Amino acid sequence: MTLFDYWRSTSSYRLRIALALKGIAPDREAIHLVRNGGEQLGAAYRALNPQGRVPSLRLDDGTVLIQSPAIIEYLEETRPEPPLLPADPVSRARVRAVAAIIGCDMHPLHNSGPLGYLRRELGASEPAVAAWITRWIGDGFSAVEALIGPEGFCFGPEPGLADVYLVPQLYAARRFAVPLDGYPNILRAGALAEAHPAFAAAHPSRQPDAE
Repeated sequence: MTLFDYWRSTSSYRLRIALALKGIAPDREAIHLVRNGGEQLGAAYRALNPQGRVPSLRLDDGTVLIQSPAIIEYLEETRPEPPLLPADPVSRARVRAVAAIIGCDMHPLHNSGPLGYLRRELGASEPAVAAWITRWIGDGFSAVEALIGPEGFCFGPEPGLADVYLVPQLYAARRFAVPLDGYPNILRAGALAEAHPAFAAAHPSRQPDAE
């Protein structure tokens, strides 16, 4: 199994966490998103992942999976222990909702593609870009803050799918200097997760290609 990722990619970070929680240690190939105009856009990587995004996971039989939500669901279905989702359907839906807020509504709006478009095509200033990032991360975190539990990880005493998504989003928020004082539940759950060995091993600063 080979993971193609980039050390600072939020979606790569969440997949690294899920792999570590499942006890899976894949081979790794770094895809630099900036060097040479972005290695993810080159023909060699596009042949692997036509979308030209990270992460990708190549299985031992050569099958390539793309998109972190789909890969994490694959891991949950094929390596069910330890579980990332609770047993009952309502609880599973609540956990998935928090993951979707982060993965669908927050992260895409501060990804390199949209931010580059704001700067290059729309002529947005850096303060305007910063305000954009703060607005959409803030809106998402306000919802997440209200949805997760008041103790432990996001939804209980063990880390799960919501935590897998939350910790990389916290990393991004701090990177962009988004104020976080108004989210005590998020900060509590995030701190607890960040101290967990699987989350610590997946941190961007601990990746071989970290800069």
